[in-house]
Amino acid sequence: MSADNPFDAMFSGVIGREYDMLKLICPFAAEMSRLVGLEVADFCRGRDTTPEVVELGGGTGITTLAILSAAENCRVLSVDSEPTMQNQAKQNLQDWANQGRLAFSGQDALSALRDLPEHSADVVASAYTLHNFEADYRRQVMAEIYRVLKPGGKFVNGDRYALDDIDEHTQATQREVAGYFRALIGIDRLDLLEHWIIHLFSDESENHVMRESVALAQMAEAGFGRIQLKRRIDVNALVTAVKEAG
Repeated sequence: MSADNPFDAMFSGVIGREYDMLKLICPFAAEMSRLVGLEVADFCRGRDTTPEVVELGGGTGITTLAILSAAENCRVLSVDSEPTMQNQAKQNLQDWANQGRLAFSGQDALSALRDLPEHSADVVASAYTLHNFEADYRRQVMAEIYRVLKPGGKFVNGDRYALDDIDEHTQATQREVAGYFRALIGIDRLDLLEHWIIHLFSDESENHVMRESVALAQMAEAGFGRIQLKRRIDVNALVTAVKEAG
């Protein structure tokens, strides 16, 4: 793990090549991407100028597509430092790119945000990306998200937010793992099962886990207001926040 890329690079391997399998083993993830798209669309609706959306961790384009389909008047910059995944997105979403509604950055999240001007984005959106970051890196990313957003701009994140109740969180994680086994043993993909279990250990490690109360407090510390946890499905949650105007 280098200083230039201080977060889990698991998605460069087998998981990155078969990330769409996530829809099979964790259907809530696909639903969360849909909800992120709807939230972005609601914010963008009726605006006179083209809303600029920055998506962190675009991956294979699941959430990118949800945003572009729901918010028909926006432009998206999709940021992902894993070529294995982003190349799939470029193939999957080529028509959107050809229309000028989608561009790609191969930088890591923090570097990409730091290269953007202050007050240049209407929305920063993400799904299942921030929980992969180490805690200090995540804190820096949140500060940069706030800087890049225009006053009145919105942050939308569908992600793994660990429950504050440790016992409840453990039970929810156990249900998740049981789902991995049911889905992947049934199709004889023990190789993929191994990789997802290994990745889950990273998610749950002390320097990565994104505990709900800590994460929301971190957003407030960065300056955000109107912080809301709008939907929770086990360990998955939709969180929004606003950079207050003025």
